[in-house]
Amino acid sequence: MLRKFDNNRSLSDNIKLGALTAMSAGMVNVTSVIVFFAYTSNVTGHYAVLAEEISKGNWYQAGIVATWILLFFFGGFLANFIIINVNRINVYYAHALPLILEIMCLLVVGGYLQFYYLETLVETEILVGFMLLAMGIQNGLTASISNSTVKTTHLTGLTTDLGMLFSMFTQREFRQKKHLRDKAKIQVSIMVSYLLGGIAAGVVYLQISFQVFYIVCVFLFFIICYDYFQLRVSMRKSKDS
Repeated sequence: MLRKFDNNRSLSDNIKLGALTAMSAGMVNVTSVIVFFAYTSNVTGHYAVLAEEISKGNWYQAGIVATWILLFFFGGFLANFIIINVNRINVYYAHALPLILEIMCLLVVGGYLQFYYLETLVETEILVGFMLLAMGIQNGLTASISNSTVKTTHLTGLTTDLGMLFSMFTQREFRQKKHLRDKAKIQVSIMVSYLLGGIAAGVVYLQISFQVFYIVCVFLFFIICYDYFQLRVSMRKSKDS
C-alpha cells in the first residue's frame, strides 16, 4: 500500500490505501463534529467561514480560521516534502513517516481530551488545529504516492467525479474502458469506507467517548505494519530466488 509509488501501484494497492485511510478520515471528522462542532477532514467550509468573519470585521475569529486552513495546507506540504526527500533513502520509510506524524497528532488530541480537556474555546481551537494538520498530512500522503488517484479526507470532488463517471457509463464505449472502471471502483470504495467510518465513530463514541481517537490510530498503525510485513515477505522471496 505505501511502498509502491505512482505508476507502480496496482488497483488493489489504491483500493486498500483509499478504503482504510478514508475510514479513518470519516471517524475523525464525525468525532470532531460531535466534540467540537467543527469539520476537520476538509477546509472547504472553513474558507466560507473565513470570508464571513473578514466581512464582519471579526479579526480574531478570522485569524483562527486562517490558521486552521494553513495547518491543513502545511500538512499536505509536510507529507509531500518528506516523500520527495526521504524517498531517495528508503521508499517505505518515506511513505510511512507521514502516517506516524498523523498518528502522533491524533494521539495528542485523544490524550488531551481524555485527561485534560476543560472545554474552553482556546483548547478547542488548538485541538481542531491538530486534527486539521493530521488530515492534511493524510490527504497529502495518499494523493502524492497515488499520483492524485486517492484522496480520502473530503468527498466533494469525488462525488462530482463519480457523477461524471456514471454518466459516461451510460455509453457502452466508456463502460469498456478499464481505467474508468478502476477509477470508479477506487472512488466507490473511498466513499463507502468514509461513510462506514463516520457511522462507526458515532456509535463507538457513545460507548468509549474520546478514546475513539485511539481506534483511528490503530487503523493507521495497521497500514504501516501491513506494508512492513509485505515488504519483509517480498525481500525473503527475493533472497530465496
